[in-house]
Amino acid sequence: MGRKNTLTRFLEDIVDDTKTFVDDLIDRAKDVEENAKDSVVDVVDDDDDKAEAATLQKTLEELRAKVQELEALQKSGSK
Repeated sequence: MGRKNTLTRFLEDIVDDTKTFVDDLIDRAKDVEENAKDSVVDVVDDDDDKAEAATLQKTLEELRAKVQELEALQKSGSK
């Protein structure tokens, strides 16, 4: 025999559908929260990478200056 449409079954369906809807909303909110957290971490990591790159650039410039100084000393010593 099929399911009879009664008021309690109607209310039960509404409650079940509402629960499913709320569960979906919570899942989507968790996804948004996780994506936002990942984005913030990516931005912070990018800032760290930029600072590290700037430090490396400065060190490289200092090394170049030292090499040029040594080349100049070598040229003046060989004369």
